[in-house]
Amino acid sequence: MNDLHNWLEKIIHQAGIGLAGAPYLRSGLLAIASGLACLLAYQVTRRYLVRVIYALVRKTSFRWDDQLAEQNALKNLAHVVPALLLKMLIPVLFREPDTLYHLADKLANCYLTIAVMVVLTSLIKVIESVLVRTELFIEKPISSYFQILRIVIYIFTGILVLSEIMGKSPVYLLSAFGAMTAILLLIFKDTIMGLVASVQISANGMVKVGDWVEMPKFNADGDVIAINLYTVKIRNWDKTITTVPTYFFITDSFKNWRGMQESGGRRIKRSLYIDLHSVRFVTPEVRESYKRYQLISGYLRQRQSEIEQYNAEHGIDTSALINGRRMTNIGIFRNYALAYLRNHPFVNQDMAVMVRQLAMEDRGLPIEVYCFTNTTKWIEYEDIQANIFDHLLAAAAFFDLKIFQQPSGNDLLRVAEKLESR
Repeated sequence: MNDLHNWLEKIIHQAGIGLAGAPYLRSGLLAIASGLACLLAYQVTRRYLVRVIYALVRKTSFRWDDQLAEQNALKNLAHVVPALLLKMLIPVLFREPDTLYHLADKLANCYLTIAVMVVLTSLIKVIESVLVRTELFIEKPISSYFQILRIVIYIFTGILVLSEIMGKSPVYLLSAFGAMTAILLLIFKDTIMGLVASVQISANGMVKVGDWVEMPKFNADGDVIAINLYTVKIRNWDKTITTVPTYFFITDSFKNWRGMQESGGRRIKRSLYIDLHSVRFVTPEVRESYKRYQLISGYLRQRQSEIEQYNAEHGIDTSALINGRRMTNIGIFRNYALAYLRNHPFVNQDMAVMVRQLAMEDRGLPIEVYCFTNTTKWIEYEDIQANIFDHLLAAAAFFDLKIFQQPSGNDLLRVAEKLESR
């Protein structure tokens, strides 16, 4: 060791440099030499050793080891080698009492700490990327927990680096951070709120990746594509991306369509508005003509038998349509619509199927169709719903019913022409 220093000082003296500047030049040359040695070790490790390991990883059938390369874990590992080499060279190249010795030792410790931190975070990313692809965790927001773990590692690394530079114990810095708790809570407010929200979302199964959610407050309506510590990303149906802070999923209301998707059926709840002027009792002649409609021919016979029996038992004069119990065209149409749904191949018969009459409105009398399709796919659902109402809208005229609609410009023109012709 001393021989190396004496040899360098001898060369420096022979170069004509005085005794006063010789130690500094010697230290500078040793620092440059150690830096070049570390750089060489890094390049050799990265270009040869890491490349060989990378080639071996690519040949295996396992997928998890491929993530080592994709997350740069192997390349980051190359930083550890020069850091360890520098730690070994410092006692050899520098004299113990030398100021440069202590500076180099601190830099080496900081470099090694940061290198280990980089490798560790890369390995955590590898574990995260593997777990998010497994069936057990594919719908869990585990990215949030890994983000918290990385933040903790960054903070811990920063404390170690600061303690090394300042020459203080990490416990001393931690106690100082304890006094800054209020400031830290303010700085990491969103992180803390996001962590609490992600834990509650995961524990309660409120939102999963792939769920269809609606949040009108944020104009979000689409599939959840990512859940992390700070945000939930939603791909809307128009292919735009809405980013919502995670904690809003526990503080605000939202609609999750997962229940509908898991049930296997999607609800149809839509009304036909009947013009009240077209509602009337059904005469025997009209009733007989309705019996030609196969879906309700059996219902008409059974219903008429019940009505005739009731009217006969109560001695009701049936010469007037208003007396006793009578069938109406809207009642028959309602039962026809129900029979149509009961026989529809794409209506889920294991769920509620109903055709009901709602309260009258200024638009007419609502006849509501309430049922579930046997598919939850959006395009198929819309096609089934449209086909059902295509049929019912056209079928209303066969029962002498008119569908209500607001007067249009052509309606007003026809009224004006009739008035002019008088």
